[in-house]
Amino acid sequence: MRFSVLASGSSGNAIYVENDEHSFLVDVGLSGKKMEQLFSKVDRDMKNLTGILVTHEHSDHIKGLGVVARKHKIPIFANALTWNAMDGLIGNIPTELRFHFDMETVKTFGGLDIQSFAVSHDAADPMFYTFNQDGRKLVVITDTGYVSDRMKGHIAAADSYVFESNHDVSMLQMGKYPWSIKRRILSDVGHVSNEDAAVAMSEVVAEKPTQIYLAHLSKDNNMKDLARMSVTQTLQSCGVITGEYVNLHDTDAEEPTMLIPV
Repeated sequence: MRFSVLASGSSGNAIYVENDEHSFLVDVGLSGKKMEQLFSKVDRDMKNLTGILVTHEHSDHIKGLGVVARKHKIPIFANALTWNAMDGLIGNIPTELRFHFDMETVKTFGGLDIQSFAVSHDAADPMFYTFNQDGRKLVVITDTGYVSDRMKGHIAAADSYVFESNHDVSMLQMGKYPWSIKRRILSDVGHVSNEDAAVAMSEVVAEKPTQIYLAHLSKDNNMKDLARMSVTQTLQSCGVITGEYVNLHDTDAEEPTMLIPV
């Protein structure tokens, strides 16, 4: 199993996951043209995708969904409430490309098990995914206001994480956003801060080599170096020393990561 964080941030999100038989996109939050460019950078072709897994209906996750699915005839998987919420946002999707992936269920593709789990975000029915194959586990979790015990049960002891580290609280509070947006981001249905993400990480990582990719950083309220420093310091205060068995990595809003083995 391999993955690439093709793009991650306030302006658009897309994550590619593959094994030797199947390949998936988690969200298509950029234009079809931009998605083509990102795929070429990791030497892959969207027409070979097995499916697209939708997390929720916000535009930074579905901007290019309809265009990409129709052009390449790629099945789309989403839960019922998300499908309803996407009506009018992604254009007409042929029946043969519309599939339901219910909350808290597992779909199996060859030797790859994909499990959905609920998060806390201000969308119709937001959910993210774990990918499991041959004892290896990848977790994708962004766009949640907090990480509940139930979520922690789903994401514990993974080998690789794409984990939200959205904002620095001080930058957000002092920044230019109106208070209504700041309150939304800081709420239980908003986004987790660097520190809150790190506390959750400390409670789910196992004592084995673990790669964590810090994702969905706010363009206005965070910076890569700050996120990495804050997460490192908070992990250390919780008894997890980065560089021993946990390693942190950046993601980018414009450039994909390399294809990473899980």
